[in-house]
Amino acid sequence: MSGEPAIAHLPVGQIGFGAMRITGPGIWGPPRDEGEAIALLRRAVEKGVTFIDTADSYGPGVSETLIAKALHPYPAGLMVATKGGLLRPGADRWVTDCRPEHLRRACADSLKRLRVECIELYQLHAVDHRIPIEDSVGALVDLQREGKIRHIGVSNVSERELARARAVTSIVSVQNHYNLRDRSSDRLIDICAEAGIAFIPWYPLAAGRLASPNSRLARIAQRHSATPSQISLAWLLQRSPAVLPIPGTSSIAHLEENLASSSIRLNSDEFRIVASV
Repeated sequence: MSGEPAIAHLPVGQIGFGAMRITGPGIWGPPRDEGEAIALLRRAVEKGVTFIDTADSYGPGVSETLIAKALHPYPAGLMVATKGGLLRPGADRWVTDCRPEHLRRACADSLKRLRVECIELYQLHAVDHRIPIEDSVGALVDLQREGKIRHIGVSNVSERELARARAVTSIVSVQNHYNLRDRSSDRLIDICAEAGIAFIPWYPLAAGRLASPNSRLARIAQRHSATPSQISLAWLLQRSPAVLPIPGTSSIAHLEENLASSSIRLNSDEFRIVASV
């Protein structure tokens, strides 16, 4: 999985690993089997994954802790990115808090859990509409100047919010919901590509809902001896050179299936058909 282009050391055009689902049910608490979660993380790196995405809110704190337990000291070439700005009052509950003082505490806690002195990519996890995004991103700039963050990204943003964030500092990544069912960030992907910003689609797999046995997506998958989910990921990789998908799973078998998607190349007709499902 080497030799691909990169944006600020992010391996765009490749498949990363989203580490949200290595936690317990509801993205809350520890996993049912910690050993399986650790084995999954190690297998991802063995298979060539060079980008792992997590957040302090996954668990909360559980995903970051498991990543460090499994992989620290981190191998050369592996980027572990994390996010801050969401609180977890309970399972399946998410509350935005992007006050500068909270982000400073959140970053400090992430540094400890990940066992690093500097986080390679720290992303604002959401936009807190009580706080100007300029203030939230400004707090990350302060942390960057202190050497605690190398690169800054944003997540769950609109085009206007991205523009406001970029007026404060250089933004290297945008992480938004995007898949075959939800194309609301189509224009944002093109903006990122033009600006040299990585676009990291979260929840990139919606193919299961789209692929009845006789659907066009399923027929293309059969043609490639692949699954509909693999075709969905292959389509994302061809959607834009700025895209870095991060499918998450708690299964080594699904991990390997996802990574195999990078070897699938859709022809122009297939790409168009998949885009229209």
